[in-house]
Amino acid sequence: MTRNTGYVWHERYAWHDTGTFAGIVPPGPMVQPFHNFESPESKARFNSLVEVSGLIERLTPLRPRPATEEDVLRVHTARHLEHIRSQSEQSVGDAGDGWSPFGRGGYGIALLAAGGTISATDAVLTGRVDNAYALVRPPGHHAERDLGMGYCLFANIPIAVEWARAHHGVERIAVVDYDVHHGNGTQRIYEDDQNVLAVSLHQDSLFPQDTGRVEEIGRGEAAGTTINLPLPAGSGNGAYLAAFERVVEPALRGFRPELIMVASGFDAAAVDPLGGMTVTASAYRAMATTLVELADELSGGRIVFSHEGGYSAVYVPYCGLAVLEAMSGHETGVPDPYAFSFENSPAHPLKSWQDEVISHAEVLARQLGLVV
Repeated sequence: MTRNTGYVWHERYAWHDTGTFAGIVPPGPMVQPFHNFESPESKARFNSLVEVSGLIERLTPLRPRPATEEDVLRVHTARHLEHIRSQSEQSVGDAGDGWSPFGRGGYGIALLAAGGTISATDAVLTGRVDNAYALVRPPGHHAERDLGMGYCLFANIPIAVEWARAHHGVERIAVVDYDVHHGNGTQRIYEDDQNVLAVSLHQDSLFPQDTGRVEEIGRGEAAGTTINLPLPAGSGNGAYLAAFERVVEPALRGFRPELIMVASGFDAAAVDPLGGMTVTASAYRAMATTLVELADELSGGRIVFSHEGGYSAVYVPYCGLAVLEAMSGHETGVPDPYAFSFENSPAHPLKSWQDEVISHAEVLARQLGLVV
């Protein structure tokens, strides 16, 4: 089945400057300047493959517009907005955690990233497209109401969620996050909101190291609308697909959202420098297919993917292309050139210690009434 898939990209996303850090370490007397792990490479090359593969001709281009201050302040404090704006006037600013540098003008690019996710959401909710992918940068899922962190300046998806609520009357929304790092920002923003389901599949205790445990389920009347699946390091396709089948799918069916948002990070992929997982493009395709089919079943097909992490410049493009093919139903015929090696990894079959985590989350979700 082919679908009209919207696609957001702007060259300015590649101009977001994270400096000459050697990965995450600032250059110094014994640290040679290099580039930050969060650099333009994986995103720009993802867009390049979309163009060279010919898939761009099957997608509907969506022009991003900057989020307004009003849009941002539905989620973030005025103090945080002013911090990012003032830091953006420096040669090197920081999002707030001391480890998320950005260059002059980063405030405007961050507004464009949040606005790109809004543009994708608006196109879906107005019926201009069936679904949409916002290839935006900087990412957003670590940003909390009063703090930027983990390369994230503003919370792109929550800003789009609150925009949808304000402008389209959408109330019940699910956020599914398969980035390798815990979606702590989304969790913190919505842990008291019983009308937002926040599901995060991530590597256990990777980043932030003190969040994302199975027992974190939301607070008060919203208990049960936060679901964490902290998978052990080394998990591959089997663990991720089992988690989807046994927890994510039934949770979405139990919650019945009006709109599904996806925090689409590809840093759980094999060879990512910031993750220790082994997921391949075929599993990302399978997860995207499942989510799109669930959207057809539950939310009138309304689903928006917003790009998060993924730092392997050579492999992210193939994972992203697989997701876009699943969303649009258009096959490019471009093979995963790394499949001969990555798909044959012994890490892929579900292991007992991975099954324990999934079972724990499954039982807890059932006890809370979200999974039947």
